[in-house]
Amino acid sequence: MISLPLVYTILALFAYTTSFWYLFMHLMSKRDPNHWFIGLVLGLGLFLHSVVLNHDMVTPLGINYDVFNLMSFISLLMLVLSMLYSTYRPVIALNLIGIPVAAFGLILGFGFSKSNQFIEQHSFGLDLHIILSLSAYAVLFMAAIQAIILWIQNRELKKKQKKRIWVNLLPPFQVMESLLFDLLITGFSLLTVALVFGFFTIDNFFAQHLAHKTAFSIVSWFVYGSILIGHYKFGWRGEKAIRFTLTGFFLLAVGFIGSKFILEMILHR
Repeated sequence: MISLPLVYTILALFAYTTSFWYLFMHLMSKRDPNHWFIGLVLGLGLFLHSVVLNHDMVTPLGINYDVFNLMSFISLLMLVLSMLYSTYRPVIALNLIGIPVAAFGLILGFGFSKSNQFIEQHSFGLDLHIILSLSAYAVLFMAAIQAIILWIQNRELKKKQKKRIWVNLLPPFQVMESLLFDLLITGFSLLTVALVFGFFTIDNFFAQHLAHKTAFSIVSWFVYGSILIGHYKFGWRGEKAIRFTLTGFFLLAVGFIGSKFILEMILHR
């Protein structure tokens, strides 16, 4: 018998696929896509995605913070933020990245999540810390993808390639670079508040296997802070901004996803 979560997953993937190809075909043919249609179809996909995620995460025994559920949640937040940013900047093409990431996260969460990673006793402060952390990871994940796109754009411009796919699809390099720093400011602010709440709400970092995660998060916080200070005080941009952004997210990903994967999948904790 087919379960409702499976039906919702299939429908969400159908909505994601439809919106992706509609947007891709319009951008490739230099036609302006209907923003209302994109918003409606993507909104339906996001709603169904959230229903599936709610079924997997919220259980009678507590909230299931399985690593695949978290990846699904982060991908969902990333697409939501991508849609929001595209409402005030001409960067709707970024949803061509956000949609597949959300679809992949949905598949991982539905297909591979386990039902034994619970936080049964928690406070409002801890819940807020988790929500802020996930939001920060989603925004900084977007910043990392944005940095990769900027690197590709810059490469196409410098090598004067005949087929400039990303240069033709996306807004000018300066506009995309401005969006990168918008993302960095938002993500850095969320990460700062999340770390502050973490220090006040977590009792024992070592007993809860959080020391390595916290250390990597703090180092990445310094990396992001450095590029923001360097940009606004010394004019750092371009390749330097790309390197700092990718380095910061690599550290954050190792501390969060990497450590959680090792604890759950290898050490079974």
